[in-house]
Amino acid sequence: MKTIATGIMGAAETAVLKDKLASSIGSGNLDVYATPSMVALMESAACECIADYLEDDETTVGTELSIKHLSATPEGMTVRAEAKLESFSGREFTFEVKAYDESCLIGEGIHKRFLVYGEKFTAKAKSKLNK
Repeated sequence: MKTIATGIMGAAETAVLKDKLASSIGSGNLDVYATPSMVALMESAACECIADYLEDDETTVGTELSIKHLSATPEGMTVRAEAKLESFSGREFTFEVKAYDESCLIGEGIHKRFLVYGEKFTAKAKSKLNK
């Protein structure tokens, strides 16, 4: 991993389409942006935050997430998530994450990711198939 410092930012954006609604993904029955969709966007922003610092087979996996979904977003709006690297210790990274629709802050929280080596990590996960 390249030298990294706290305070760096990453972002991800998406259109709120039918496939991202609570009614479509099974996290509720309303036609509003689903919490799991917001979580995925927040994770994407965190990945983007440190992407330029990873080398070779390095990647990160999400290990912890504590968020609040503060406001509903209807289909047709755009949502943007932002992640700020708050701290890191060894291979663990802690991000402050926030999500906004075109009107206001819709979610916020803390997200942790852990540095892994893609090939080794995938092989270990697949080894469960042989048990």
